[in-house]
Amino acid sequence: MGTGYWLLAQGGNMIDHAIGGIKVNNISFADIAIVSCGTLSLELKYLKKEGFLDTSHLFFTTPGLHEDIHELEAWLIQRINKAKEKVDKVLVVYGGKFCYVNADEPTRTMQKIIEEQGPAVARIQATHCMDMIAGEAEREIIAKELAGDEKVWWMTPGWIKFRHNVFKGWDKGLANENFPRHTGGAIVLDGIGYVDQYMAEQPEAFLEYSDWMGIPIQGYPVTLDRLKSLLVEQAEILIES
Repeated sequence: MGTGYWLLAQGGNMIDHAIGGIKVNNISFADIAIVSCGTLSLELKYLKKEGFLDTSHLFFTTPGLHEDIHELEAWLIQRINKAKEKVDKVLVVYGGKFCYVNADEPTRTMQKIIEEQGPAVARIQATHCMDMIAGEAEREIIAKELAGDEKVWWMTPGWIKFRHNVFKGWDKGLANENFPRHTGGAIVLDGIGYVDQYMAEQPEAFLEYSDWMGIPIQGYPVTLDRLKSLLVEQAEILIES
């Protein structure tokens, strides 16, 4: 089984770094509530712990609701309304076209739902949680490094921790239909050192997950700089509005 993980040293206080030309330590999220898919809760709680997200208001929906868009929409709006009870401005951490696909009403998109919540609600500009951690160009470089020209199944740590939510209703047959064609295996974009710890503490569970998918799983260390930059970008818009 080809599993592996490279340790990530996250030295220094990244809140003082310039990201994408933005001096992030000039931005405060104190008056902004964050509403996010629970799959990304690990990264957002990490950013709160390190002091980057100085908001007291983090709200999460159940991980994996992309499998049931009607439940996703209901939960998301409920969480946004809950957040509005605390502060005026709300930043939604959800992807776009890959997180909400309404086959019955194709013109109803994630962005449309967000716009209906009013001008004080903004959404991070990314297609899905993996895109929030590493952009398409960076993912191509990582895939080339680890998988050559083979197709990759991308994940974040939440896809491991919340596996049974994310793949709710999936059996081995459905897994066999989807994963093995990703001959480059699964790559976990890990900005919090989760995979290394998981492998050390639950090696059998890690291998069982890989066996269930039918492909090797590798962790790849990244920073959370892209996620920070995307959060700052929308926070600035909300603060200025």
